Amino acid sequence: MDDNQRRLDEIRRQSSDLENSFIDELAAGRLSRREFVRRGAVVGLSMPLMTAIIAACGGANSSGSSPASGGSTGAAKSGGVINAGIVTPTAAINPVTVADQGGLDMLGQTGEYLALSNSSLTLVPVLATGWTANANATIWTFKLRSGVKFHNGQPFSADDVVYTYKLQTDPKGSSNALSAFGGVLLPAGVQKVDDLTVAFHLEAPNGNFPYLCSSDNYNMIIIPNNYDPSKWESSFVGTGPFKLKSYTPKVGASFVRNDAYWGQKAKPDSTQFTFYDTQEPEILALQGGTIDVVGQFSVSGGQSLLSNSNVTVINLKSSAHRELSMRTDQAPFTDPRVRQAIALTLNRPDIVTGLFSGKADVGNDSPFAPVFPSTDTSVPQRVQNLTKAKQLMTAAGHPNGFSTKLFTENFLEIPQLAQIVKSSAAKIGVNIALTIETSSQYYGKAVFGQSDWLDGAMSLVDYGHRSVPNVFLTAPLQSSGTWNAAHFKNTTYDKLSKQYIATPSTDVQGQQKIAGQIQNLLLEQTPIIYPYFYNFLTATASNVQGVEPTAIGHLFLFNATKS
Repeated sequence: MDDNQRRLDEIRRQSSDLENSFIDELAAGRLSRREFVRRGAVVGLSMPLMTAIIAACGGANSSGSSPASGGSTGAAKSGGVINAGIVTPTAAINPVTVADQGGLDMLGQTGEYLALSNSSLTLVPVLATGWTANANATIWTFKLRSGVKFHNGQPFSADDVVYTYKLQTDPKGSSNALSAFGGVLLPAGVQKVDDLTVAFHLEAPNGNFPYLCSSDNYNMIIIPNNYDPSKWESSFVGTGPFKLKSYTPKVGASFVRNDAYWGQKAKPDSTQFTFYDTQEPEILALQGGTIDVVGQFSVSGGQSLLSNSNVTVINLKSSAHRELSMRTDQAPFTDPRVRQAIALTLNRPDIVTGLFSGKADVGNDSPFAPVFPSTDTSVPQRVQNLTKAKQLMTAAGHPNGFSTKLFTENFLEIPQLAQIVKSSAAKIGVNIALTIETSSQYYGKAVFGQSDWLDGAMSLVDYGHRSVPNVFLTAPLQSSGTWNAAHFKNTTYDKLSKQYIATPSTDVQGQQKIAGQIQNLLLEQTPIIYPYFYNFLTATASNVQGVEPTAIGHLFLFNATKS
């Protein structure tokens, strides 16, 4: 083995699966150096590292090495059709109201954001070319890309950004993005400076505001000025590298290359999406060659993909998680000792092993995931302690337990987790009756009074990945949070979370100090149980390269090829 190969092997060991897939394509000659640099920048590879990879791959190729993944010997070719399977969108594809993974995936096929949040939790400019803040991070100014057109031929400008953001931040509207923008930005704060400049005047300092303008805030694709979002499903009008060919609710969608795209043109001629209500038929379709890509799968039920030599698995570390909320305004969950007791029944390492074969991180009952640099790792980890749990139940006046209901959805491993919660709580006398619904039934209208998710005594919900914890800190936990299923109201928490959000992302030490206080407060109060943060898994056929998922659930196919 020569020095180049040793250097390349060492780089591979420290790289993610997605980064390694790019290295494989470069090493095999399927990716030009220029394209490798472009795509490497998107996923957060530094220029010095990419230079080292290019040098190492050159030496590796000259010494006769072969591509390390996929098992395919043919050259990758642009063109053709890429067939993908994703979870069925639960409702109409409307940029304002989409609140599910299938829906957000559809938004991202033709729509684009001001920025893309990549696998290293950094932002890459898309429709914005850059952004700056004033001294206290209350005004953020975004410069926009010139020469961009929507699929209907309309030129892209600041008017479109202003219209989109005013629409999505209207507190009287039905925008799902209010979960991120509530208390942050009002329509009056969205101001056009000139045709290619927009300024956002915030309600309070926010050191991470650009993340709320990125793919992390998945509703925020830019739509044309004055376009009715309720009609978006008929057009999918956006600025992206694909255009809509057809969309059939509950069945699937197809897209064709946008030859007028402002950036590098998509490699496939077209893409075809098939919708699946459950993952089993989706996995069988990939194994049988009917589809080329599974947008997301869970280890629970998807073990066959992990050991299949004809499948490539892309494994992304993430902050995605499940939240088990308990109504802090309804007995018996008004007593934090009861909530703590439920949390102490869970054996989290066993859950991570059993449901994810280790492809997840143990949670510690706060939204601060290990993937966040700001997480205070010195806070003690909560572990299973049935003796203490029983003592807490007795002290709270429930020595013989009680009965309650738990509502959740039939999605990936969530039903199995619900069963674990039920059996664990039974060990301290708590009898939980499970109601497992379709996603559309469970979410209802996603507003208080019309949703089992937000109204149930206990509810178990999925939260997609974010690159910063702002949404996790606000929507489900602040007193006025739009997704506060626990109905948790704590003035100290509200103050601390606002302090954290105001702290610049560059001040990691300052963020960690506040994060530690939040983590300890939530361990004491336990309005929500966070059992784990799971890796985001995507699977492709071994002859498919260039698939680029995001940990929040997007599936970008503009660089996808087959060999």
